[in-house]
Amino acid sequence: MIRLGSAAGYLFEGPRLLGGWTPPSRPGVYVIMYRLPSSSRYAVVYAGQADDLSKAGFPFRHPKSPCWTRRAGDKWQIHVAWFEIPGDTRPHREQVVAELITMYSPHCNSERFDNTWRPEWIGSADVVSRPPHRD
Repeated sequence: MIRLGSAAGYLFEGPRLLGGWTPPSRPGVYVIMYRLPSSSRYAVVYAGQADDLSKAGFPFRHPKSPCWTRRAGDKWQIHVAWFEIPGDTRPHREQVVAELITMYSPHCNSERFDNTWRPEWIGSADVVSRPPHRD
């Protein structure tokens, strides 16, 4: 399991080698990635969602799979991680995908989202972590 997403993170299953993965017949969010050379870290190249992961074109019939292969260098270097949201809806999954795209800027996603929060909206960490002063 790996954590992806916001500071709290979403607990994703995987990563698994995409070529050997049997996707579940359930809705979910997924990320496609490859392992960075000489590292245990991964580079996220695509984030998406599906109403039924088993019908999303995995492993290599997905419309974006040629981009994944180019980024990874070989189709046997591509990994997948997935997240099933209990009681989810398509808009909820799309919101999670938008957050992932904002955070990771995956090369194979054509969508781009800006991180629109501003520090003054939530205050600094100094202000949040300091307890009120009492005399």
